[in-house]
Amino acid sequence: MHICILGSKFETKDAFMNQKTFRPKKSAPSGSKGAQLQKHIDATLGSGNLREAVRLPPGEDLNEWLAVNTVDFFNQVNILYGTLTEFCTASTCPTMTAGTKYEYRWADGVTIKKPIEVSAPKYVEYLMDWIETQLDDESIFPQKLGTPFPPNFADVVKTILKRLFRVYAHIYHTHFQKIISLKEEAHLNTCFKHFVLFTNEFRLIDKGELAPLSELVDSILQQ
Repeated sequence: MHICILGSKFETKDAFMNQKTFRPKKSAPSGSKGAQLQKHIDATLGSGNLREAVRLPPGEDLNEWLAVNTVDFFNQVNILYGTLTEFCTASTCPTMTAGTKYEYRWADGVTIKKPIEVSAPKYVEYLMDWIETQLDDESIFPQKLGTPFPPNFADVVKTILKRLFRVYAHIYHTHFQKIISLKEEAHLNTCFKHFVLFTNEFRLIDKGELAPLSELVDSILQQ
């Protein structure tokens, strides 16, 4: 089984060509609770049991678990999309879509309050910058052991993961044949399965948001 690379630090500059390189988030500081949980994730993923890998370890804090996994999913999507930037361009993908029925427009609620239509690569660029800003904000994702998470932390995670799902939806609907030609199909499917099982375990994405890939999601959950 192909297992996703978690917390990877390798560069993907060649894949991004002239576009901005999306830098994966650094791993949790050594000795921190996040680093301990990361080791647990690596061990359970290494066993190939994804359902076991997503479960909250006994005695662990839910917010800590959500935080570490959110960073990992950011890294995974970052790396997967990074292999496609040569093929996902403003000319090939002028709008951020997931098939003919679903189009995503960008708004961050701060600098862009009214959703705007942008190309798929621009949407992903906005999204990754927006997520990385939150991951680097210690008032949202605290790095020091014992520092409290904000009261709305679960909602922050839900919004991040909902938007990361949209990148998966775009990849599957628009670039899946290219994924096959790059021999990345098994890797993509395993990463997405991990994502689906985790978000389902903690009810992090509403069913309506999953509609563009509903058949694939249902198949994963029924396995």
